Amino acid sequence: MTHKIFLVDDDRNILLSVSMALEAEGFTVETFNDGEAGLKAILDGEPDLVILDVKMPRMDGIEVLSKLRDDSSVPVIFLTSKDSEVDQVIGLRMGADDYITKPFSQRLLIERIKVLLRRRDLMLSEQGSSSDASDFIEYGHLILDDSRHLCSWKKHPLNLTVTEYLLVKSLALRPGHVRNRDQLIDMAYGENIYVDDRTIDSHIKRVRKKFKKIDEEFDKIETLYGVGYRYKEE
Repeated sequence: MTHKIFLVDDDRNILLSVSMALEAEGFTVETFNDGEAGLKAILDGEPDLVILDVKMPRMDGIEVLSKLRDDSSVPVIFLTSKDSEVDQVIGLRMGADDYITKPFSQRLLIERIKVLLRRRDLMLSEQGSSSDASDFIEYGHLILDDSRHLCSWKKHPLNLTVTEYLLVKSLALRPGHVRNRDQLIDMAYGENIYVDDRTIDSHIKRVRKKFKKIDEEFDKIETLYGVGYRYKEE
């Protein structure tokens, strides 16, 4: 299956060179030179992955990501300036899956893309087919379908990103046991990128918000200040 990638950047040289490199790898690529046009296209076009520049006219990458995460769990790689650690941190806290700094190696970018697409394909690989009973994690009203990375609460599906799903799974596997932030970082991101503690806090806050849209009384993910998080026992 050919993966469709949307590239949003106001630098025409990057649009041209990166799109050519990705097409040579067999990807289908669509390019956009401002955030507003990119956001509309992403929501309408359902790409498999988005590469998003931070600094753009009309609507910057931070705002695009913020609006995108209201409706979409598509994997996002941020392109940031070499000296802009703030952009990297904010992007991850708001739901970006990875970042790469300019100037960058196209080979490195392609490898990062392939990692995220493998994660996404794992999530979708068995969608539409029945799952083995051993693939389900069920605890109270929470059901996790691990073969498809799908989550539901009180029989209502949640639109979680891959990272969010992995965080919920890590907590739900051992109800009542505390997971510190380092353990959650390892579960959600592995060792590929640096993630600070507050990024996990932002993800947990976003996850709680999604559960509360279904159930205003949801309170299963507990914070132990200065320690970490745990999933409340029934």
